[in-house]
Amino acid sequence: MHLSELTHPNQLHGLSTYQLQQIARQIREKHLETVAATGGHLGPGLGVVELTIALYYTLDLDQDKVIWDVGHQAYPHKMLTGRYSRFHTLRQKDGIAGYLKRCESKFDHFGAGHASTSISAALGMALARDHKGEKFKVAAVIGDGALTGGMALEAINHAGHLPKTNLLVVLNDNEMSISPNVGAIPRYLNKLRLSPPVQFLSDNLEEQLKHLPFVGESISPDLNRLKEGMKRLAVPKVGAVFEELGFTYMGPIDGHNLEELIATFQQAHKTPGPVLVHVATVKGKGYEVAEQDQVGYHAQNPFNLATGKAIPSNKPKPPGYSKVFGETLTKIAENDPRVIGITAAMATGTGLDILQKRLPDQYIDVGIAEQHAVTLAAGLACEGMRPVATIYSTFLQRAFDQIIHDVCIQKLPVFFCLDRAGIVGADGPTHQGMYDIAYLRCIPNMVLMAPKDEAELQRMIVTGIEYTEGAIALRYPRGNGYGVPLMEEGWEPLEIGKGEILRTGDDVLLVAYGSMVYPSMQTAEILHEHGIEATVVNARFAKPLDTELILPLAEKIGRVVTLEEGCLPGGFGSAVAEALLDVDIRVPLTRIGVPDILVDHASPDQSKASLGLTPAQMAERILSKFFSTQEVTVSI
Repeated sequence: MHLSELTHPNQLHGLSTYQLQQIARQIREKHLETVAATGGHLGPGLGVVELTIALYYTLDLDQDKVIWDVGHQAYPHKMLTGRYSRFHTLRQKDGIAGYLKRCESKFDHFGAGHASTSISAALGMALARDHKGEKFKVAAVIGDGALTGGMALEAINHAGHLPKTNLLVVLNDNEMSISPNVGAIPRYLNKLRLSPPVQFLSDNLEEQLKHLPFVGESISPDLNRLKEGMKRLAVPKVGAVFEELGFTYMGPIDGHNLEELIATFQQAHKTPGPVLVHVATVKGKGYEVAEQDQVGYHAQNPFNLATGKAIPSNKPKPPGYSKVFGETLTKIAENDPRVIGITAAMATGTGLDILQKRLPDQYIDVGIAEQHAVTLAAGLACEGMRPVATIYSTFLQRAFDQIIHDVCIQKLPVFFCLDRAGIVGADGPTHQGMYDIAYLRCIPNMVLMAPKDEAELQRMIVTGIEYTEGAIALRYPRGNGYGVPLMEEGWEPLEIGKGEILRTGDDVLLVAYGSMVYPSMQTAEILHEHGIEATVVNARFAKPLDTELILPLAEKIGRVVTLEEGCLPGGFGSAVAEALLDVDIRVPLTRIGVPDILVDHASPDQSKASLGLTPAQMAERILSKFFSTQEVTVSI
């Protein structure tokens, strides 16, 4: 059978091991071919091909449910559930999503882009099944990196207390999340994988049996079960933690041996109560380049499949915001030992890998544990350190209570650096950094700032480290800067709550925040071509807002437009509107930003165009709103 003929996972039933291996080969070929062309997550999916096939071989997917954690590892799942023919559209506008989406397929039982959710969701489904008297099986697939998240441990604790609730947890253990895992749990799992008796039995038992008389190459199919039983006898502590928590533990088993996987899953399905199957896999399996560089090939931009090297761009690009952030913070930390960079398993994505390499004693990776990261930062701040919690905007949402309860109520000087703020592109709605302005603006003892470019980013990093009157948050976008000159050192902090005027005009006031400042300048230039002169303000701070600058200009000019790359409800524009209303300045105001919708996966430029956030679109909207009596035409 060719993978293109497989439209339902139940078609795997009855196939021979050889046929399943051919399906695995085809999945890897399609996976590599697609990601090389479009970019996307590479290593995670390559590592779970056999795991996915074996699990689906043992289930009836017309009724049984498999819940995948995160979605990085779910590309084989997508190909096996009727999306092979459209897989080439991966992460493209109107194409296959890079994560699970309930609206995309009936086999995507639970959407996920953030880690550590699968066991909780699967347990909820299992409890609902039992409540309704139904009989289907529920399995959660979770990586060892996601197991460092507190939510996963809370779910394990709950499930282990329910001995009559049938639930299968498949632990995909490849020693990695995006970067190498940290903490006691990954260390414990690694100890299980690498314990000498397990390694000896895995590597040598089969070879030794081949030399026995009358056995030779014809080894019994029961060999895998024999090996598994001997491993458990040889290493009595294997899985002890999980069994003490109430799970039946099976493993660790070879995640690339289909026969062993199938036999283990079949046994797991027959075992009552919560069961954990520990599967040892290799991230990037089947593509040597990805196996050798598991961090770099977790995800990739388009690349040459033969060499593994990125396809070069024809024109040089300015440095990315994350790199500028990492370099600047590291240089500051070199002169200030109180500065501690904190990441939640995203060192490379946030630029903190630069700090890690140069000043490892001033770097902390807490694993996929954003709540812990924030309260850890609060504890560091209590003792006079300058903690810099560097977390993607979308992931900091997970620590909202800790921001309020542990940081802001106690007025602790924690510096939050929110990478990937705004539109992030192909990762889609689970990763868009849309809400940080709104969810942080409402908290007392919190300052919010955003730079117009990478040079202002440098100054804001200094500002955040020097600010000690409470919490302060800095948001900056994904991608490259504008190529403005950067300073090597000697950055001056900004005055808290003070913006700047970049352009003057008497017809309309454009108040822009962060990544929308340069587009607002382009918008003002288009308006100028139509005889409309705009004043452009770089707000710099959403809280406190520079009312001394903005309010008199609004009253004088009489037309106000706010521009932000974030959600409009409760966002920067709302802050300006509230400030105007509070002092009874009643002037026409238009808020430009992301409306109350989810932004789906597409390139950032495509998303901005669909949202009306290009300079030409914004100029047309301003002209039609405030200057409709004039004859205007704007080319989009």
